[in-house]
Amino acid sequence: MGLSHPEQREGSAVAAVPVMRAAVLVDVGTIEIRDVPIAPPAAHEVLVRVQAVGLCGTDLHIVAGHANYNRDALGRPLALIEHPQILGHEIAGEIAGVGSAVRGLSVGTRVVVDQGRTCVSELRRPLCEYCVTGDSHQCEDYAEHGITGLPGGFAEYVTVPASNVVPLESSLEPEFAALAEPLGCVLHSMDVVSRATARYTLVAAEPSRRIRTILICGAGPAGLLFVQYLRHAAGFDGTLLVSEPSAMKRELAARFGAEPVDPAATNLVEHVAERTGGRRVEFLIDASGAGDVFRALPGLIRKQSTVLMYGHGHAGADMSLMNQVQFLEPTLVSPVGASGGHDADGRPLTYVNALRLLERGGIDVKPIVTHRYTSLSAVPGAFAGDHRRADYVKGVVMP
Repeated sequence: MGLSHPEQREGSAVAAVPVMRAAVLVDVGTIEIRDVPIAPPAAHEVLVRVQAVGLCGTDLHIVAGHANYNRDALGRPLALIEHPQILGHEIAGEIAGVGSAVRGLSVGTRVVVDQGRTCVSELRRPLCEYCVTGDSHQCEDYAEHGITGLPGGFAEYVTVPASNVVPLESSLEPEFAALAEPLGCVLHSMDVVSRATARYTLVAAEPSRRIRTILICGAGPAGLLFVQYLRHAAGFDGTLLVSEPSAMKRELAARFGAEPVDPAATNLVEHVAERTGGRRVEFLIDASGAGDVFRALPGLIRKQSTVLMYGHGHAGADMSLMNQVQFLEPTLVSPVGASGGHDADGRPLTYVNALRLLERGGIDVKPIVTHRYTSLSAVPGAFAGDHRRADYVKGVVMP
């Protein structure tokens, strides 16, 4: 299978099984660096040497115990102490081994990884109804490296289906290529929005049905990617507001073409009303996952607007607050992941499109990556609070 460098470590209990170092989440808030077996690639799989893996808000939620997506057949969460996890799903690396049936990929090829296992990537036939329609992230038998219990990228190697890797066509550095996954999530989200039956759209022929003002709540990595996509890929030239308490992130939002608003210093509802002449926004993107966003929604959105529920979390929000939201008849869109169709080789088109945008400079992620961790041993510290630093936007581990 062409493994290049994985070696059996001294003192391992089973000499025939090669092992690797990995950052393993063994309980809520507890990450240990351990030796774990390397999964040899099956006939349709490749072994990827991880060169960079992004720290995602989903990882933070799982480590903090706010979420656990590793569940049994009845949907019950599997306790970390009995089912430890290797997180990390924003992965870039190079191929270190190929299965016997893999064609067109070779050792040394630089790739980004789609972490989801679907009917298409597992070569199952017939395809489930979701994979048939290009909604593979909702595959009937979906499983996800780094999220649903399958080992992820906070390790030296990860083994995935060959169709899950997208080769790079440039010299883009791994720490930036790894952001193809979150950018892919943004592309998928906007695709879902474009297919929704909504009163206001970005491309409406009738001016009265065209989106004039967009509000993005949160200028973390996702919010900043949405700003760039809207300005540079979707060509939106209307008013683009970003609500963000961090001064550094507001500066980045302005640099990428948005009008930043500090919600700690300004009443956001009043600001939006004044900025839009009382019209309010036709499109709101929640990229924060903050419960307070839903409290403010009735004063922020126009009747029959579109609300993109991108962020997760929303702790502390009483669902009764949705009464006033429902009264306005918004179109609520809640996409997840980077689902999409596939090319002739089964590769995920959303990841292909996201990676090409990065490689061609259409989206600039270099200012977003503010923290780099150059070893797996730094992973526990990275989750210990760096994300709360004033100068933090996005962290990438480069094992």
